[in-house]
Amino acid sequence: QVQRALLALTIPLEMLQAVKGHMLQAMRKGLSRQTHAQANVRMLPTYICSTPDGTEKGDLLVVELCQSHVRTLWMTLLGDGNQSPQVTNKIFDMPGDIMQGKGEALFDFIAQCVRQFLAGINSPQHRLPLGFVFPFSCRQTRLDKVSGATLSRCHLLPSMSSLGSRAGLVTEANGSATCSPQAELISWSKGFSCSDVEGKDGTNSCFMAEAQQVEMAEETSGRMCVNTEWGCFGDDGTLSDILTPYDQCVDQESSNPGEKRFEKLVGSLYLGEIVRHVLTALAAEKALFIGSSVTILGTKGVLKTQQVLEIIDNEEGMAKARKALEALGLRPSERDCCRVQQICRAVVSRAAALCAAGLAAVLSHMCQSRELEQLVVNVGVDGELYRGHTRFGEILQSVTGLLAPECMATFLPSVDGTGRGAAMVTAVALRLAAHRHEVDQLLAPLRLSRADLERVQALMRREMELGLGRESNTNASVRMLPTYVRGTPDGTERGEFLALDLGGTNFRVLVVRVSQDGIRMASEIYVIPTTVTQGTGEALFDHIIECIMDFQLKQNLMEQVLPLGFTFSFPCQQLGLDKAVLLSWTKGFSASGCVGQDVVQLLREAAQRKQHLALKVVAVVNDTVGTMMSCGYDDPKCEIGLIVGTGTNACYMEEMQNVGTVEGEQGRMCINMEWGAFGDNGCLDDIFTDFDRLVDEKTINAGKQRFEKLISGMYLGEIVRHILLALVEKQLLFRGKPCPKLQTRDIFQTKFLSTIEIDGLGLRQVRSILQDLELQASFEDSVLVREVCQTVSLRAAHLCAAGLAAVVEKMRENRGLAQLAVTVGVDGTLYKLHPRFSQHLQQMLRDLAPNCTVTFLQSEDGSGKGAALVAAVACRGANP
Repeated sequence: QVQRALLALTIPLEMLQAVKGHMLQAMRKGLSRQTHAQANVRMLPTYICSTPDGTEKGDLLVVELCQSHVRTLWMTLLGDGNQSPQVTNKIFDMPGDIMQGKGEALFDFIAQCVRQFLAGINSPQHRLPLGFVFPFSCRQTRLDKVSGATLSRCHLLPSMSSLGSRAGLVTEANGSATCSPQAELISWSKGFSCSDVEGKDGTNSCFMAEAQQVEMAEETSGRMCVNTEWGCFGDDGTLSDILTPYDQCVDQESSNPGEKRFEKLVGSLYLGEIVRHVLTALAAEKALFIGSSVTILGTKGVLKTQQVLEIIDNEEGMAKARKALEALGLRPSERDCCRVQQICRAVVSRAAALCAAGLAAVLSHMCQSRELEQLVVNVGVDGELYRGHTRFGEILQSVTGLLAPECMATFLPSVDGTGRGAAMVTAVALRLAAHRHEVDQLLAPLRLSRADLERVQALMRREMELGLGRESNTNASVRMLPTYVRGTPDGTERGEFLALDLGGTNFRVLVVRVSQDGIRMASEIYVIPTTVTQGTGEALFDHIIECIMDFQLKQNLMEQVLPLGFTFSFPCQQLGLDKAVLLSWTKGFSASGCVGQDVVQLLREAAQRKQHLALKVVAVVNDTVGTMMSCGYDDPKCEIGLIVGTGTNACYMEEMQNVGTVEGEQGRMCINMEWGAFGDNGCLDDIFTDFDRLVDEKTINAGKQRFEKLISGMYLGEIVRHILLALVEKQLLFRGKPCPKLQTRDIFQTKFLSTIEIDGLGLRQVRSILQDLELQASFEDSVLVREVCQTVSLRAAHLCAAGLAAVVEKMRENRGLAQLAVTVGVDGTLYKLHPRFSQHLQQMLRDLAPNCTVTFLQSEDGSGKGAALVAAVACRGANP
């Protein structure tokens, strides 16, 4: 039974290689922008590694607990680039009884030292930042309280990877010298043995990564320290092959079952518990402690990791084993003590080997990313296990060498940083941690949870049903307008067609020639000035006719009367294929005298005014319908149209029996959802943030098109601009300096989001974009601007996915299918040009509608081609 237990705790080299491989995969996942949020190994950039920016200002207090004394240090930073810090320090000798007494007495003594020190220098009575240099293994209790010793080592020796979790803790003290440490002590060393203070230990690593591997890197040639947070490695099941029943028991008894799986195999908090469960199991099998009552082994925490480390000692281990077991009331035989020692060694050896597998992954990653044949690197190591017994360190080093032979690693035990270094770490950590907290608070309302998106999906579905109902249509925010488009191209269409595409400030005129050999097109883009889009309806449609005439003249088409398809991308009540009443303007248009009018009739009247009589409008379609028809020519499965550009909208093929606003039960009809207005009835108010309200208030249609204002390109840049202004006001950005140009509406264009979020774009390039806006951005400013852009665009993509999920799920249910396969024809600059939007949209759609296989087909020719195809299909029907 003992051999079986030992075998279970022994991991062969090939399995350690597999663990290393899994760790490498997990690290890559953590480094990737697409998968970072789902990664167990988070690979967090530690901006604190970068040099202080010189703005650190104020008084800092440092307490350094040394072997036989306490050192206090006062440092004043003047915000002058840290060129002339003022430093005062004092050493207090420590009585021997303090080191061996109660923990309370030790910390009372430290507090007394601080109080005396502060009194001696007439310190101010306000709260002070305190750096606590505490040279014992500790577990961080907050992610923003990063290890001071680790970080100072990284900063001083930037070529060195640093492995381990240490103190150097950012705490606060006020003038009366009370303080609250932010870490839990694992074990004493260096002659200390104060009682009632021991706490927890974990495991972690950080390393100097190549900047191009880190999303927020400034230059491709630089490096940045990445905190792996590898304790959670294996939470996704990748370590299940090596988990023993003893590990499962430890996990179940922990405060966080199923989490921190790697830490529970390696961290010193858990090794004593693993040994205890092995002993419990073997005692139950009568393999150990025969004749003893073993009830005590069922008590959590009776066997400490420190005892395990003492037991594995070659010389005194057996005696330590007997002492520890007898202290539990057991009566161990010589063989029992020997076997307990074997088990302790197996547990510690496994921890060292697994730690080596993780470290080997880090080293190999560094070697590969630097494109080296051999990596020569120093590894700074700390922690109770490494310091507590040479056996752990020997196994760690030898197994690392076996698993990463291409890396020559020199292991350096961490040396305590100086008080002055701790003060600088404290200053930078405080600045960044305070900034981080405020930034997170500011951005939190924009970070939608899965539950939020499922709620949006359900609300969209409800509004769709209301929009389709004859009685409820007028009360629905999603109007679900019939388009009278009943068929898609079948390949028999022939002829020449004109097409107009009016969807924004750019207006496109096309001639589309459909033949047996395919489709040929010629087109021209005309700009519509703002004075026209916001002038009179007559001026707008006169301008459109002038553009058509100019195009026909250039194409030698003035003498021909061609069927014309009109893509009109604004909310309309369609009364027939060639009759559409404008319901409201969107996208910045506000031309008078148009709302409530048939836009085809307005176009025909303008043609008469301009004496252009050769105009035969046969179909008016929305841009989403045009996009669907255009893509439907290439893919018969295309039954959804989606636009995500200046504005946003969708259409899809609905069963006629569900369309209460049109007579007829047979077949399908394309429904123009006009989903941009989703939420105008207030159902999305809890999703709307203060920034969205600021943007909405300044639009010409305040309170309207609420969904569109969360998603589309016309508004995202403005949302970002308002967030940046709020960050400046809170002095979190651009050092709080006034940014006059940022006050200008629409100065931060949505295309900037697309550029800033491009993969591999160094922060120097981000900085140059901001400089064009007269914004002097630091490295950290550039990081923050990018984070804001990512947050806003991710929300837009996820909301779009929630809307689309409602559509595809409805189509699937309409058709009684277990699985729907459908294609979405998609157009729009945001979808096409943003480097991440389509990816985020498709991923979230898969999550929200798992029973639908959705293919996205980009419309290469815009919705104008689709309008011509609608006209072609109409002509085909009229001339069989």
